Amino acid sequence: MTSIFRTAMGTDFDRLHPQLQRRFSVGLASGEACTGRGVMDRVWHGAPWVKPFLALGATRNILVPTPGRAVPFVIENVPYTDTHGRETVTFVRTFDLPGRPRRFDAQMVLSPKGDRILDYLGTHQHLASELHLTAEPDGSLLIRSGEHRFREGMVDVRVPELIGATAEVRESYDDNTARFRIQVQVVNRYFGPLFGYEGSFEATYENIRTHGVRRGLRPVREEARA
Repeated sequence: MTSIFRTAMGTDFDRLHPQLQRRFSVGLASGEACTGRGVMDRVWHGAPWVKPFLALGATRNILVPTPGRAVPFVIENVPYTDTHGRETVTFVRTFDLPGRPRRFDAQMVLSPKGDRILDYLGTHQHLASELHLTAEPDGSLLIRSGEHRFREGMVDVRVPELIGATAEVRESYDDNTARFRIQVQVVNRYFGPLFGYEGSFEATYENIRTHGVRRGLRPVREEARA
């Protein structure tokens, strides 16, 4: 048994920087969770008309409605078995913005075919995205989103490109500073950049058998459809 990320990437996983290999080996097999603490140099938004959509998403911990600079940041990657029996890894990001902290929640599972990651967004997992992971020549990790689906009750529809967006995440490890660097941007094909952040963090690892999944980290609702 191996991590969901190694399974999805296959031999490409071995091309990642060793520190990225360890970070993305968190799972039930390794028995480890990972917590990253650092600073986002910048949390940015696109055009002003984007703000109402970000504010709406923020009600379910999807995206972040407030821009900022030098924003303290925590990311919690904790593995657990969800109510549908799937190994799941949390990607819960907390931005300590002025006024109130903001969360951007996601839970990741392996796709049924084992060739990609499914990213369930928010507190109720109404949005799901396919993620494709690639090791870059310098050992960094590139994650690109694919199809997005909206699910609620009997509804299960693909999000049209006109109102959807593509996410691109680049994560690397800086040996000189012993920190992970991350750059995220969310772009609409027709309207351009919508949201993103960039910065760095240090990682610590915990034994999940003693650390567990803290209260409030799991979503309110877990979606069964893959």
